[in-house]
Amino acid sequence: MSLRSRRTGFYLALVLVTTLVFTGAYNTGMAVWENRPQPLYRSLEVVIQSFTTTGYGEDAPWQTPQMNVLAITMQLAGIGLILTAVDVFAVPWLRDALTPTAPTAVSDARGHVIICDHTPRTDAFIEELDARGREYVLIESDQDAARDLHEAGYNVIHGEPESTETLANARTASAIAVVADAADDTNASIALAVRDAYPDVRVITLVQDAELAQYHRAAGASEALSPRQLLGESLAEQAPTAVTTDIEDGVEISDDLELVELTVAEDSDLCHRTFAEAKLRNRFGVNVIGAWFNGDFETPVDPADELVARTRLLVAGKSDQIADLQEATSSTVREFSPQHVVIAGFGDSGRAAYEALVGSTTRISVLDIEDEERVDTVGDARDPDVLEAAGIEDVSALILTVADDTTAVFATLIARELNPDLHIVVRANEEADVKKLYRAGADYVQSLATVSGRMLASTVFEDEEVLAFDKQVSVVRLPAGKLAGSTLVDEAVRTVTGCTVVAVIRDGDTVTEFDPSTFAFEADDEVIIAGTDEAVTRFERQFSG
Repeated sequence: MSLRSRRTGFYLALVLVTTLVFTGAYNTGMAVWENRPQPLYRSLEVVIQSFTTTGYGEDAPWQTPQMNVLAITMQLAGIGLILTAVDVFAVPWLRDALTPTAPTAVSDARGHVIICDHTPRTDAFIEELDARGREYVLIESDQDAARDLHEAGYNVIHGEPESTETLANARTASAIAVVADAADDTNASIALAVRDAYPDVRVITLVQDAELAQYHRAAGASEALSPRQLLGESLAEQAPTAVTTDIEDGVEISDDLELVELTVAEDSDLCHRTFAEAKLRNRFGVNVIGAWFNGDFETPVDPADELVARTRLLVAGKSDQIADLQEATSSTVREFSPQHVVIAGFGDSGRAAYEALVGSTTRISVLDIEDEERVDTVGDARDPDVLEAAGIEDVSALILTVADDTTAVFATLIARELNPDLHIVVRANEEADVKKLYRAGADYVQSLATVSGRMLASTVFEDEEVLAFDKQVSVVRLPAGKLAGSTLVDEAVRTVTGCTVVAVIRDGDTVTEFDPSTFAFEADDEVIIAGTDEAVTRFERQFSG
């Protein structure tokens, strides 16, 4: 039953109950206070007259104060019921009449991407499409949601994505791909519908349960993507195992250059120094792309900014250079004994993190709300007693992959309070909650929506543009475009877009060392850039669009 139907039912029940109560009270009052007993139907008539403001007939005036108070109360109740009726009936009717509804078909579309159902993940994908100048049609099954999306400017139609008619209305025959991001069973049904009606159109599905990917492929999906699993593996890489100077997995730009994220430890050699004092370029030879301070990415960094604990650096350099920097950002206290990591939330991401760590010397404990195999502590991650039972006060790291971001924020706050030295790695379901999680005390946060959007973009277009799905920044390869004939300094690329050009691809060779003030781009050049998703979008619109 819809919300509107429930409200209508509640209102009618309220009218019935109110009418019966006042009828009984009025009938009793006329007999007891006014000494004028009358039939019950007559009292009902007076109550209806009062509620509808049509008058009281021969019963008025009343002689006793009690009956006058009762009459006033009935009048006020009648006014209240009338105002409530306006809200229940008239306002929704006017809204439906005056608000444009979402269309049920597109008149013309070609070379577009069809997206089935709206989620935070598809929102991130739509941002990728907009940045590339690609068209899309969003199919939303909920009428109210479709209307709201239409008002917000989305190219949306209302319909059931499993319906052949809806797929035809979305011009599936001329689409380059259909992306299904509904429930796992619905996605399989969508894949079947597309395969039967449009066998040449690619179908890409997102799976919440990675084990169901094979059934999506059997239903006709060209690709069944599991961003949750990829993200779980990525989060596991951020958890310290034995604290050594091993380099964290980065993005390989060329044989002698990689892009790496590093975290400054509390008691490291660099902690509490400013960037000017640290002299990272002179000492280590690396190029500092930017840094995260409490979830905010800054590029370029201010020389006066301080490298406080948990500051996260994005640097480019050679392996030996980054190894030296990793040594300087790591704790000066070496613990070579096996580390203890707690994984809270044992869904797809949690399982993927578990599998990534299980072969190491790391001791792993699993905390989940449900009691199942491999779960060591059963309970809510927001409960301090449950976290203490999991040993949170003595472990080295916590990987949080719980179901919703509100739970993750509260669990992060509690875990940080219980263990100030804990390394906390969190999966955020929505990009908007990333900064909130950093403020709560997380050391590393990655957004499922962002990873999904990048993953979808690279899969749909089958290109090598997106070089990294699972990093806090986008690393992409794009045509130099409007940079041809200019230098980075001429165009003030970093200032205008917030992106850093890490390398240039020219005639198949990767150029990593060039003077930004003298190196002029050529028309056929490609650039590898690093920056936030918003910065990459600005670069594409400014130079590659």
